[in-house]
Amino acid sequence: MTDNPQPSDPNDIDRVHEYQKLVLEYEALDEEIDSLLALHNGSTEKMSDEDYEHYRDLAHRRDYVYNQMKSIERQILLDDDPDGDR
Repeated sequence: MTDNPQPSDPNDIDRVHEYQKLVLEYEALDEEIDSLLALHNGSTEKMSDEDYEHYRDLAHRRDYVYNQMKSIERQILLDDDPDGDR
């Protein structure tokens, strides 16, 4: 038995790579949202309509990516559960 188990199924490796890609995408979107908010003193109230639409688009995309990340996490956890209890 090893202390650092390696994924045995190629699907596991694909899931981990997809998860890593999503994390990077999430972080980039979050950083862009933070930058946009910083330009407007941390508030959406003084944003132009165009900036506010861009902010909402970024937020929706970030939420979508987050949901994808959580879905992959659940798949990985289910695969790692030897009893299939999850």
